[in-house]
Amino acid sequence: MMGAVGIWRSGLCLVAAINVLAWFLAVGALKKARPGLAAEDYAARRLQLVFCAAYVFGCAFRSALPVFDIPRLVLTDSWVSSVAVGRSVATVAELCFAVQWALFLVQSARVTGSRFVRGASLAVVPLIAVAEGCSWYAVLTTDNIGHVAENSLWGLTAALVLCSMFVVRGVWKAERRRMLLTWCVTGAAYVAFIFLSDVPSYWLRWVNDERCGQHYLTIAQGMHDVATRWVVSYRWADWKSEVTWMSLYFSVGVWVSISLTYVSARGILGRRQGGGEGMRQ
Repeated sequence: MMGAVGIWRSGLCLVAAINVLAWFLAVGALKKARPGLAAEDYAARRLQLVFCAAYVFGCAFRSALPVFDIPRLVLTDSWVSSVAVGRSVATVAELCFAVQWALFLVQSARVTGSRFVRGASLAVVPLIAVAEGCSWYAVLTTDNIGHVAENSLWGLTAALVLCSMFVVRGVWKAERRRMLLTWCVTGAAYVAFIFLSDVPSYWLRWVNDERCGQHYLTIAQGMHDVATRWVVSYRWADWKSEVTWMSLYFSVGVWVSISLTYVSARGILGRRQGGGEGMRQ
């Protein structure tokens, strides 16, 4: 049992190392491409790299020190591995990932003139900020209803981004169509996973807790608990419910983040005939 969890953790660490290398390669790619880029496109991609760095390195940290938040399970007996630290790193990283998509949608709205995409760009970060608040509520109080709300908001936000990509499908440039289709397929799979698997699983945990008369912590109690208590466990039974989402999150999620640094909206989208003002979806 200890070996299975150890192998899984080693796999996460290997993927994290590859992801960090991929980020540095993206930095090199932008430097190489700079002479041929318009100033606006270069600035957009450089800004993407900054926010991507927070997500890549945040996920690398969490890959090395996985945490199962509500039961306070960790794999390293240290305060660095505590829920307080891990959740704080996750909050910053996830907000930065949301900013990446918001920036891309803002640029897409400018290129296409789409009011829908403009509205979506303004909604992404607030939705994820609320989701982070729900996550902290769940983690501090141990009440899984917070995770139900959190993941529902993540699914809704992903669906909003996916719809934005669909709205501007008519102006996808042929040479970047494969990347856009990959984003769409990944986004659709993510939304399906969230609403068909992730949210229902947290809902069932909450229902079971309610049936058992679970005692929830207050916010103050939770703040002390996440900072001072952690339980080291290498039992596969304790971690198996987290393996799938963590593995996908720390791999595919990071790859999507890095892919955003290789393009600008102007580089993969064009205007409809008659200009951007003609697109009013």
